Amino acid sequence: MPYKLLSYAFLLCLLLVAAGCKESAHNGTPGQPLPTAEVHVLSVAGQTAQRQNEVTGSVEAVQRATIAAKLTGAIEELPVDLGSVVKKGALLARINAGEITARLSQAETQRAQAQRNYEREKRLLEKDASTRETVKSLEDAYKTAEAGVREARAMLGYTMITAPFAGTVSQKMANAGDLATPGMPLLVLENTRELQVIVAAPEALSLKIKMGDTLPVNIPSADFSQAGTVTEISPAADAASRTALIKIRIDSAPAVRPGQYARVALPGAAGVDTFQVPETALFRFGQMERIFVVENGTAHLRLVRSGEHRDGQVEILTGLNGGEQVVSQGGERLVDGQPVRIVQ
Repeated sequence: MPYKLLSYAFLLCLLLVAAGCKESAHNGTPGQPLPTAEVHVLSVAGQTAQRQNEVTGSVEAVQRATIAAKLTGAIEELPVDLGSVVKKGALLARINAGEITARLSQAETQRAQAQRNYEREKRLLEKDASTRETVKSLEDAYKTAEAGVREARAMLGYTMITAPFAGTVSQKMANAGDLATPGMPLLVLENTRELQVIVAAPEALSLKIKMGDTLPVNIPSADFSQAGTVTEISPAADAASRTALIKIRIDSAPAVRPGQYARVALPGAAGVDTFQVPETALFRFGQMERIFVVENGTAHLRLVRSGEHRDGQVEILTGLNGGEQVVSQGGERLVDGQPVRIVQ
């Protein structure tokens, strides 16, 4: 019973408030005809709006390499610092490995000895003083020694680490004098002139994206807002997160750097019919959104629900019909049922 009384009281209050608002709109004079207001109108037409979903990602360099050691030895030289710009083939690190030099010297000596034995036995074979089997065995020994020299030279080349491409040193994990071991990261090299944004898109949305599509990319910290091109799409979704990796190439800019936070708008569900009206046509009253439409020279109040606001336009999701005339200017003081005159 108390709940019913409260409901009646609440309804009575609403009626009193509505009556007060209407009386105020009529300037406190009941029964007085409303003045004719001059308004600007426009006819609205429905359009299909593609709903979008925003995902977050990060900026990365298209070319990025972690430079690591391939052998054990003390780092003799590391002539780069954080932010150093290097050219392709520039020296990044030199590792001291004396045993590799000794191994190369030993391999060259063994090759020279094997070559002398092989050539001597060939001369003896020409004089029928040796056998073909002996010559063949010495030839194989010479080839083995030659391969040993090539291996030692390759190992010696690992002591000189050079840049695989032109770029900037973004991380430095070692210093001269440190002991390097195989696989030990020394630094990270990135080509900051070619950037991309990597995002994890929900599997349902990733199916709507194709190679070459353009997607809006926003990097707030760099005040960067441009369209990027999809260059890579993972063919499989991650089983844990149900997302697919997407890479979007963007134009480089001075303020854009690898590691920055980025937002990407992805195409969402199927489009819905909406209407675009100027923001000046929409008025708020508490939590309600309303506009006025003109029919037979009279303004009629409509409650609507708005969507996205962009460039002075607002998206009306519900409450309007195609072809109706909406008051775009002059609706600030209008009331429902007030006569209007359309001006150009």
